[in-house]
Amino acid sequence: MPELLDIYLGYNFYVKSDGDNEPVHVHVAQGHPEHATKFWITADSVELAKDCGTVEAKDMSKILRYIRKNRARMLEIWLAHFKHAELKR
Repeated sequence: MPELLDIYLGYNFYVKSDGDNEPVHVHVAQGHPEHATKFWITADSVELAKDCGTVEAKDMSKILRYIRKNRARMLEIWLAHFKHAELKR
């Protein structure tokens, strides 16, 4: 089940419980589509990992800036989400 992290410009930012075998990342889309655009979050950057077309081209740079600005908080939530997921297994 996806966990909603944030909403910005009408886009939902979320993590999925099946993403713990990958580096830290967030999914971004309007609504909760099965295939969302994925962004890697590293200690010093944010990178587009997979563009599924769920973020309009005109919004892509704004979304990247937003994730960069909120990277620490999103990383903290992501780590807490997967720590909680491990406890449920």
